[in-house]
Amino acid sequence: MTAPSYELLQVEDFGAIRRVRLHRPERHNAMNRAMRAELADLGERLARDAGAVRVLVITGSGSAFSVGEDITEMRELAQRTTREFRAVSRAIHGFFDSLEALELPVIAALNGVAAGGGAELALSCDIRLASSRARFALNEVNIGLIPGSGGCSRLVRIVGLAEAKRMLLLGEVLSADEMLRRGLVHELFPADGFDDAVLAYAERIASKAPLAVGMVKLVLNRVLDVDLATARDVERLGQSTLRQTADHLEGVRAFLEKRPPRWTGT
Repeated sequence: MTAPSYELLQVEDFGAIRRVRLHRPERHNAMNRAMRAELADLGERLARDAGAVRVLVITGSGSAFSVGEDITEMRELAQRTTREFRAVSRAIHGFFDSLEALELPVIAALNGVAAGGGAELALSCDIRLASSRARFALNEVNIGLIPGSGGCSRLVRIVGLAEAKRMLLLGEVLSADEMLRRGLVHELFPADGFDDAVLAYAERIASKAPLAVGMVKLVLNRVLDVDLATARDVERLGQSTLRQTADHLEGVRAFLEKRPPRWTGT
């Protein structure tokens, strides 16, 4: 497995963990057309390499995770028709949605500020880990917009309706401690050694049976908005599929033989 090479993304592999850095530090990793195109290509490659990559980590270069859409391109979009704007929005949504669809865990490692589209990118990930220097803002009301790339729909599922309303109406910037307290991030780490702490966290997940990990994500995403009987059916379908895998048999053998399992992803 060879990590792909890009201009605005830095991609590194650490065993079965792939780390992607948004790399426009001079623009606080603002996402422009070129970066979005590279992210779309990355998503397609990950869908093909799902067996080799077991955990994806997304983080930023420099002092920011991402401040969202490049403001210079936002000025250009303001001159487009409503239909053209919706087409661009679908393209942005597409990558965020692809992260949710990937049958492997995606970790947002918030090394600094995550604002606007950068915050929405973080919300589309399965797990969010924050440095003590991280900040979070969905403050589109300050420029006459709303979070329109999943910010509303994902935020309300994570923090609840009342908290989502308060956050979006005020458009405030949250500190790392506030992010943790409000359930936006799963864990908080010191800024010094943050990258190593994230990789160690990712390794804990990568050590589990990869097909089971992917199925956990798939099933949880599907049962969120269905009735209880349908949710039970989805669980049973997932479990019956895993029963036929070599990894399940290996897990049972390893447990009985009191040794670490050797997962093959089959």
